[in-house]
Amino acid sequence: MMATSKIISVLYVDDEIHNLNSFKATFRKEFNVLVAGSAIEALRILDENLVHIVISDQRMPDVTGVEFLREVLLRCPDASRVLLTGFTEVSAISEALSKGEVHYRMEKPWDEDQIRDAINGSYEIFLLRKCGARLPL
Repeated sequence: MMATSKIISVLYVDDEIHNLNSFKATFRKEFNVLVAGSAIEALRILDENLVHIVISDQRMPDVTGVEFLREVLLRCPDASRVLLTGFTEVSAISEALSKGEVHYRMEKPWDEDQIRDAINGSYEIFLLRKCGARLPL
């Protein structure tokens, strides 16, 4: 675990309340955890908070995780985007990965260590992007 990981803001989006509660309970001591039960709620949170990593479930009633993460890319291009899926929608997910709309894809139910590693790795990428943006060409 990174010593400064509490500064990492993670938004977890899932329409299942028990998944939101479980994620928050598991990671709130390590990271600044924000949760949303819908894409609309998540977009409001993104408008009001600096978020480094967005983790979204693929299956939600109003929008798919891929569609939501495409919107995140437009609004917060520096945020890393992680897709959680328990279903195999290979074509949409593969396309999103190849276009850079999604950085990581993980299976549900999520593995605590895998999520932790993805959050820490995503934050390192976020920092590199921010430093790279300030480097002259």
